[in-house]
Amino acid sequence: MAAADTEKLNNLRSAVSGLTQISDNEKSGFINLVSRYLSGEAQHVEWSKIQTPTDKIVVPYDTLSAVPEDVAQTKSLLDKLVVLKLNGGLGTTMGCTGPKSVIEVRNGLTFLDLIVIQIESLNKKYGCNVPLLLMNSFNTHDDTQKIVEKYSGSKIEIHTFNQSQYPRLVTEDFLPLSSKGVSGKDGWYPPGHGDVFPSLMNSGKLEALLSQGKEYVFVANSDNLGAVVDLKILNHLVQNKNEYCMEVTPKTLADVKGGTLISYDGKVQLLEIAQVPDEHVNEFKSIEKFKIFNTNNLWVNLNAIKRLVQADALKMEIIPNPKEVEGIKVLQLETAAGAAIKFFDNAIGINVPRSRFLPVKASSDLLLVQSDLYTEKDGYVVRNPARTDPANPSIELGPEFKKVGDFLKRFKSIPSIIELDSLKVSGDVWFGSSVVLKGKVVIAAKSGDKLEIPDKALIQNKEVHGAGDI
Repeated sequence: MAAADTEKLNNLRSAVSGLTQISDNEKSGFINLVSRYLSGEAQHVEWSKIQTPTDKIVVPYDTLSAVPEDVAQTKSLLDKLVVLKLNGGLGTTMGCTGPKSVIEVRNGLTFLDLIVIQIESLNKKYGCNVPLLLMNSFNTHDDTQKIVEKYSGSKIEIHTFNQSQYPRLVTEDFLPLSSKGVSGKDGWYPPGHGDVFPSLMNSGKLEALLSQGKEYVFVANSDNLGAVVDLKILNHLVQNKNEYCMEVTPKTLADVKGGTLISYDGKVQLLEIAQVPDEHVNEFKSIEKFKIFNTNNLWVNLNAIKRLVQADALKMEIIPNPKEVEGIKVLQLETAAGAAIKFFDNAIGINVPRSRFLPVKASSDLLLVQSDLYTEKDGYVVRNPARTDPANPSIELGPEFKKVGDFLKRFKSIPSIIELDSLKVSGDVWFGSSVVLKGKVVIAAKSGDKLEIPDKALIQNKEVHGAGDI
């Protein structure tokens, strides 16, 4: 490390030691991350060494063995499992102030309701005890604690713990933003979901789970409706003693920026777009060479997590995330859980069906999952077999629909989209009830006009700019 950087780190260390808002574990974790960043530890991938993983490393889902039909065997399998949902995100991009997991998805049920119902029905069906863990951030902790109370009568153990809270760094002098007089939450950030492993350990939850005989944790984003417990995957991992498994799925043109699995120096590794040399970015985005991407559904052995965290061996790639707070340029250093794959023994990917990746990142995704394209049963959101096209329609909604509240106000009921190929909506558009959309549809209100789509309207392969076009 250069002398100037050593001085920066020493100054930062003494500034951080005086922060009363965070624990000693958080302080040392943060300093560790910053020193790795300053020492320029960024790992550059040698493009010529990248190999396409074999079916042994990225296992096709349809080659997995069937699950034992014996209920007692299935119960003993599920008794090894814990489900962990990453619940640190706020629904700010969708205009919400609380945890994203409390957005209503279908039939008045939130993401969290659906997750609880799924696990409850598993526990009931097999007489097992699969607990649910929620990893919150300091942003979502208080709200989540209140929300979880409503499940106190459920037949499911729910545990919450917080991921680390790190100080935002002022870019100019590398000191904590909180020491510049910026008070409250603005001075802090949660350092990405790669923090799940040390936080599980530091919270004491890891030890508690191991003492209950738990062996595997299924980690997934709380907004991915496709991330449900899969017995075939769990069975495969237990049989083959895989310490880590990443679910990947075939890439479409909508997923070109997603990380992919490669073989590199004889190990399976996640390759993210940020690691790709500029001259190879187009190749990375092509769906010919890199055919799969990371769904962020991860299955990890709990004993292996303990071993690697204790050895401080999980040195995942650092993702620098520059921001601006109250006019001050700051830096957040983050890590991603998928990057940990290369540190685990016998790690694999499983190439799963697209149905296991159904994230709700924007109101256009909400339109899909609230429509007749999906049904909900026992907490599972299932695609309607009446749609023959395996791909979902592409949907683009204008800024008027961005916030969930505005989105819901503009639909008397969600249109039927079973036979829709694409939809583009812009301007001040309002939908009546029982509207049917088919083929390629563009609805664009003229500037200053309010365009109301009447009840029961059928719009097929049309551009609509005014009432006369319907």
